[in-house]
Amino acid sequence: MKRTIAVLAALTLCVASSVYALYSVGDTGDWPATWPKELEPLRKQSKTYVGPDIEMQHYSIPFSDRKAFEAAWPQLLQVKSKGAPILLVRGPNFFLGEKQMAGVIVHSPPEGQNKNPNTPEAPVLGATNPHSKWMWTTYIELVVDGEIIDLNRIPLPADTPIVDERFPSESPQ
Repeated sequence: MKRTIAVLAALTLCVASSVYALYSVGDTGDWPATWPKELEPLRKQSKTYVGPDIEMQHYSIPFSDRKAFEAAWPQLLQVKSKGAPILLVRGPNFFLGEKQMAGVIVHSPPEGQNKNPNTPEAPVLGATNPHSKWMWTTYIELVVDGEIIDLNRIPLPADTPIVDERFPSESPQ
């Protein structure tokens, strides 16, 4: 019995470490200096993920206080590309960790991408998955918990596509 548990634990560790190997992870928010200065205090509590296949930038910002989130929300909206969506999801979330149920992930293309004419800052034509469709833009994934991040308390911009993935539709049996 102990041997089986040891083997399962080793396999779990190998699988988990290979998933994280797809990303390089920074223990702070290493977002561009061009972001609003009001977001600076959030750097310490944030993480930066770069990857998986190309150097896409993912900035994970957990929140445990509603007032702190609501104060940061207008500045977070400023970093989003014009026309890019806000994705609404439920926790847990890979970028926030298993225990964190509220936060923001800002997904951005690789550094310098905006100068590449082959990847304009626009939706990818024909893509149906929102993450693939908007990969060349900076878009926001909002991990909604209903308490810290309460959609009834924050404004969602009228000119922004909202993709609600909190309640995936059940596929017919």
